[in-house]
Amino acid sequence: MIDIELLKYPIGKFQKPELILDQNLEEAITYLGMFPQYLEETVQSFSEEQLSTPYRPGGWTVMQLIHHLSDSHMNALIRFKLALTEVNPTIKPYDEAAWAQLEDYSLPMSESLTLIRGLHLKWAIVLKSMQVQDFEKTYFHPESQSSVPLSEVTLMYQWHSQHHLAHIQHLMIREKW
Repeated sequence: MIDIELLKYPIGKFQKPELILDQNLEEAITYLGMFPQYLEETVQSFSEEQLSTPYRPGGWTVMQLIHHLSDSHMNALIRFKLALTEVNPTIKPYDEAAWAQLEDYSLPMSESLTLIRGLHLKWAIVLKSMQVQDFEKTYFHPESQSSVPLSEVTLMYQWHSQHHLAHIQHLMIREKW
């Protein structure tokens, strides 16, 4: 019997630390810089059939997941830049499931992997150049009706990267790939 919650959240749900330490941010920044390599190494030998396999029943395929990562992290980088250059800007939410139905999700995996590589290179440069007070800057998320500090967002996207990579890795284990 497969645990549905484990299939949805293979590393658990995001838990914001009560106090975000410099070490937490350093680890997250390092991970975000390395994430494209981890992802590429994981999926580089996948066949078309494997890329078309949902990571869980009713879930996205591996290909959709990779395209989602490029979309999500593109939005994240833009949100970071808005928060760094404006005072508590309101960000624009988007319908991730609807985006996954758009035609660009039929592009080869390599297109999104290239985009992820470039996004994370830019993002890592921005993150490494930020001062302590920059991580206190916020953006306003209309869905949660709250202002979110960039320190929390940094950790959340480290989790997001690990979360979706774990989806793929757990699928590989279950399918014995």
